[in-house]
Amino acid sequence: MNVKISERMAGLNPSTIREMHKYTSKPGVISFAAGGPSPEMYPVREMAAIAAELFESSGPALFQYGTSEGFPPLREALRARLLEKYGAGRDYDDLIVVHGGQQVIDLTCKCLCNEGDTVICESPSFIGALNTFRSYRLKLAGIPMDSGGMDMDALETALKTEKNVRFIYTIPDFQNPMGVTLTLERRRRLYELACRYDVMILEDNPYFELRYTGPHVPLIKSLDTEGRVIFAGSVSKVIAPGLRVGYLLAQEELVKKMVVAKQIADVHTNLPIQMFVDSYIRKYDLDAHIGEAIDLYRRKRDCMISRIRALFPPEISCTEPNGGLFIWFDMPEGLSGSDFTEYALKKNVACVPGATFDLAEDRRNRGVRMNFTVPSFEQIERGIEILAGCIGDFLKK
Repeated sequence: MNVKISERMAGLNPSTIREMHKYTSKPGVISFAAGGPSPEMYPVREMAAIAAELFESSGPALFQYGTSEGFPPLREALRARLLEKYGAGRDYDDLIVVHGGQQVIDLTCKCLCNEGDTVICESPSFIGALNTFRSYRLKLAGIPMDSGGMDMDALETALKTEKNVRFIYTIPDFQNPMGVTLTLERRRRLYELACRYDVMILEDNPYFELRYTGPHVPLIKSLDTEGRVIFAGSVSKVIAPGLRVGYLLAQEELVKKMVVAKQIADVHTNLPIQMFVDSYIRKYDLDAHIGEAIDLYRRKRDCMISRIRALFPPEISCTEPNGGLFIWFDMPEGLSGSDFTEYALKKNVACVPGATFDLAEDRRNRGVRMNFTVPSFEQIERGIEILAGCIGDFLKK
């Protein structure tokens, strides 16, 4: 039987990153294609102890329906952390628990956008967000990036010229895929422009607690005096990604409508897992756990950067992130990041091509994204050595 796919889904392709897992699981492949934290940092013992305790103490209550807004103690703990530690959240804001930060992107589109509306986003940007925007048949307006994040002059031009802009999408801290951080000066200007042109901001910020060097830069949500910023957070990068627990902090009236949209999608977020996360936050030292992760990831980042400096030719430009999970480099003019990553995979090193994060999905995109948190130190050293050889082969051609 021929199944007729809806117009909104017919043009969407599977995530290159998800598809690449088919190759990275093969023996001998060194993967720089991951998008999460190191399994070394998953608190398996602590979660096992929490699970045993909750099964003993809560019993059937673990398996009841929960509220759509989320497990109340977890909501309180997350909101208190954002306010007390990062100054984010005001009296008119509310926080709900969702199925990962990805669901915040979906709920935002569902509640704010009509087909044909415009979303302004960084270029390149997170593939999960781009595919969500495409699925709602929204127009994408890309803003170029540099070492300080989104170009604010280009953003203002887009706000002046684009029709029906509903929100600005940004990953301000250690951006996926480039690893760069939006400066404080640009955050302030971004917020000022959003106010002036009366658009919302979706601050997707799953990496902000993983800073390895330099001072913390205030969250855009902490600058929000009008209820204009929707903050998307997640425990995926600081506890474990398979939990699929995220949260959104936004203006209360908008959150009420997002709760209705969530009820349509999944009724509520997995209740036992929410209870596991809440117990972990209350019983263990989350900041100490994050500190251990930072120490490990900082050393892995430094290892990768030092090997790149030593082995890559000077024609290759590379970001040097202050935190997060990713390093990005550009092939020289005229060379395709997609062609390069396909060649590197034949040499058993997996990276993600920049075309994956390109608003036009253009294979001519010169970029390549590499993850440094998941591979071992030995894999980083060997993998960069192999990539350097691959780059040499490309430059000879």
